[in-house]
Amino acid sequence: MAKSPENQLPLKSFGYAAKDTSGTLSPFHFSRRENGPDDVAIKILFCGVCHSDLHTATNEWGFTTYPVVPGHEIVGVVTKTGANVKKFKEGDRVGVGVMVESCKECDSCQQDLENYCPKLVLTYNSPYYDGTRTQGGYSDFVVVHQRYILQFPENLPLDAGAPLLCAGITVYSPMKYYGMTEPGKHLGVAGLGGLGHVAIKFGKAFGLKVTVISSSPNKESEAIDKLGADAFLLSTDPAKFKAAVGTMDYIIDTISAVHSLTSLLALLKMNGKLVTVGLPSKPLELPIFPLVMGRKLIGGSNFGGIKETQEMLEFCGKHNITADIELIKMDEINTAMARLVKSDVKYRFVIDVANSLKSS
Repeated sequence: MAKSPENQLPLKSFGYAAKDTSGTLSPFHFSRRENGPDDVAIKILFCGVCHSDLHTATNEWGFTTYPVVPGHEIVGVVTKTGANVKKFKEGDRVGVGVMVESCKECDSCQQDLENYCPKLVLTYNSPYYDGTRTQGGYSDFVVVHQRYILQFPENLPLDAGAPLLCAGITVYSPMKYYGMTEPGKHLGVAGLGGLGHVAIKFGKAFGLKVTVISSSPNKESEAIDKLGADAFLLSTDPAKFKAAVGTMDYIIDTISAVHSLTSLLALLKMNGKLVTVGLPSKPLELPIFPLVMGRKLIGGSNFGGIKETQEMLEFCGKHNITADIELIKMDEINTAMARLVKSDVKYRFVIDVANSLKSS
């Protein structure tokens, strides 16, 4: 008879899990492994709430195994290290992002691109090598192989820094890889949410002109006055949209809903690049004529490898880049998820895990 999640492994843990497709999160007792020689135990202080958490909790993508503890924007402090761990010590401020294991041997791993490893193990809802399933950061602590742990710059606040471990690297990685960093060039940011608002900050730090592209007119003041964008393009205004055709060098598309790529491609100059990082639940239509006639490129990207994520954190420390967050307690997570569905957050929920689970 299979052991319950609470008894599979030696260390008792506690968090909040979704147990069916309703996505409702509730208290959940489970277990984690003991530290191995290459492992680091981390007391979780804060965990960001990613849209992927919502997709997974409700099985929107079709591959959730219940019960599942979400959370892959984890920050906290080291409480224990294995015998082989030299880089981290007790008390260090650290982070854990979207992955916790990979094969370490394939071409991707050898190039510090573990995020593209065929045997990638995600931080939650993923089969681990010992036959158990990973559980995420909506919980009191986590044990992770040292390779997948990130040092947090001292000047970055842990709560507002947590979303950088997914939202931040998800926009930083494609901007770097596709060369969307040349000062003076024009960047369009499609969608102003958890990813989009960080993309604005990166764009300005790279010296780009940044225009936010959105269907929500009420986001104009926020984009320009608070986040520092240079311009705002209301995608539902035909006259303003027509005037913007052919003016942008790059667009980073953070929209997670089904939408048209045709209109975004029209905004690009010749040789322009459109990179998609949102994950709509249904396929998007790919228009070929605009690509061919303008020698334009559509690319994609997921989160980054550990080396690049550490580089991104150092970049954020240098430029004082953090996410704009709303801090919540763990027992407010279902309300937060309902608001996330409505895009009612500016711009990322972060769970105050340590102060939420003290009495549990």
